[in-house]
Amino acid sequence: MQEKGASDTIFALSSGVPPAAIGVVRISGPRAGVALKALAGRRPPPRRASLADLRRADGGALDRALILWFPGPATATGEDLAELHLHGGRAVVAAVEAELAALPGLRRAEAGEFTRRAFLNGRIDLAEAEGLADLLAAETESQRVQALGLASGHVSRAVAAWQERLLALMAGAEAELNFSDEGDVEVGESAAQRAVTGMAALAGELGEWLARPAAEVIAEGLSVVIAGPPNAGKSTLINALAKRELAIVSPVAGTTRDVIETPLALDGIAMRFSDTAGLRGEGAEAIEAIGIDRAKAAVAAADILLWLGPPEATPAHPRAIRIAAQADRWRGDAAAEAEAAHADLILSATTGEGMAALHRAIVDRARTLLPREGEAALRARQRAALAEAREWLTVAAGSQEASDLILLAERLRLAAGALDRITGRAGVEDMLDALFGRFCIGK
Repeated sequence: MQEKGASDTIFALSSGVPPAAIGVVRISGPRAGVALKALAGRRPPPRRASLADLRRADGGALDRALILWFPGPATATGEDLAELHLHGGRAVVAAVEAELAALPGLRRAEAGEFTRRAFLNGRIDLAEAEGLADLLAAETESQRVQALGLASGHVSRAVAAWQERLLALMAGAEAELNFSDEGDVEVGESAAQRAVTGMAALAGELGEWLARPAAEVIAEGLSVVIAGPPNAGKSTLINALAKRELAIVSPVAGTTRDVIETPLALDGIAMRFSDTAGLRGEGAEAIEAIGIDRAKAAVAAADILLWLGPPEATPAHPRAIRIAAQADRWRGDAAAEAEAAHADLILSATTGEGMAALHRAIVDRARTLLPREGEAALRARQRAALAEAREWLTVAAGSQEASDLILLAERLRLAAGALDRITGRAGVEDMLDALFGRFCIGK
């Protein structure tokens, strides 16, 4: 997206694609009030909805609509802002947009431009803008909760508190450096020691945040891999979970030769379920052997493993669920019953036996990988900046030059600069286009 001048006034449909009951056209910029008067003949009192007849420049009727006027800077974008709540037909919206486009100084908004202006005008910070982008893309409850926390400033408030502590440490170091010859300023090792103690404590707190699950885990979905020997019922299980014929089910060993993946949501948690080739040591021909290698790689990378095979052969995995599958086939077989007793649960994807228990077991393990209630997960960009800040603090607090206030002050500044990047106060120009390009036109 090309950077546009602050003198531009932009407009776009901010509601859903017509036809709809209502179409909301938003106008932002220095000529928003002029545009409102041009179409409605007046500006209503600030922040009060008013019914008005919208007309073309030649006097022709456009629509009868609710209009709202929000004078800046206390608006969503930090600029003068107007909204037209139209009847949501395609022709109505198109006619109003065409009339706005004909007005001097107005142009159609580009993707994410309203939110970009909110960021540039200080109405939101970068972390909140990223949360808003995630909120618009959220498809599951866990994604919604995580994005809403980020958009509402959970991370931003934490960063502000860390910055305040850093500023206090920096002020102490600067005071010692600049005024050490004055009697009312504490000097010597005590000033440096206070800085080191504070840096170590803050580094520990940042480390706790970095230990939390990453936001990408929630956005992309947890990896749940179904694995086991050939003909163990893996494809039947993924078909039952997906509620459609996703994988071919056959008694012929080696039917599944590649990883088959499908996105699913259980209890509002996004997951990616994968069916894999049957694992066996001998008898696999060349193509099947490639599939087995991919299956092993998928098992190693899985967040949750559903193992459909002998319990004693379960691969080492922290969140494995040992499943005695195809129960409808072996009920009454003493040997099979004895082996099933060592599994975590008994299941028949064909009859539905054990499916509810499997659902609960998967969700229980998934929740251990998600942030606890009230915690925020960090995006990769935010984690990188936080890790850099922690590194500067850790290095400074543990170095042999910890008594050197000049070095301590410089590393405090570097840590503060890294935190600034989380909220967009520094060093983020190169990623703004990519971020705001994720938004729709009217956002």
